[in-house]
Amino acid sequence: MKTILIYESTHHGNTKKLVDAVAKRYGIRTATVEEAAAMDLTAYDRIGIASGVAFGKFYEATERFVDDSLPKGKEVFFLERPFFHYACGNDSGKYASSVSAKAAARGCKVLGVYGCRGFDTFGPFKLIGGIAKGHPTQNEIDGAVDFYGSLAD
Repeated sequence: MKTILIYESTHHGNTKKLVDAVAKRYGIRTATVEEAAAMDLTAYDRIGIASGVAFGKFYEATERFVDDSLPKGKEVFFLERPFFHYACGNDSGKYASSVSAKAAARGCKVLGVYGCRGFDTFGPFKLIGGIAKGHPTQNEIDGAVDFYGSLAD
């Protein structure tokens, strides 16, 4: 199964930590959202989309990529990296709902969503030195690797 993992990672590189771990373990090609928008992705069977979350959705460029460049009929999975939203641990998948719906509308099979916290100093959080310090943890990174491994080939 030919797979590519497309990501947008800003600020502290939290999302890239997940992407790099999954890519290293499974030998998956990676590309930024900007790089992928210029690529022919039709040869890939499975496409992963990884992004931080702002205002309850994937980052704007990632949402736009799914709208404009995600090939139809592919298997897709999502890695979401909000910051404080995972304090209760029961919101997994919530922030990927917009991109999941867009992918499904393009005839894609959504395989699942993995989410974890990440260190954040955006906006007012900068004033207090950030939140979710130390995230993603090694266990959360390993969770992303395990999540990908659990997807059926």
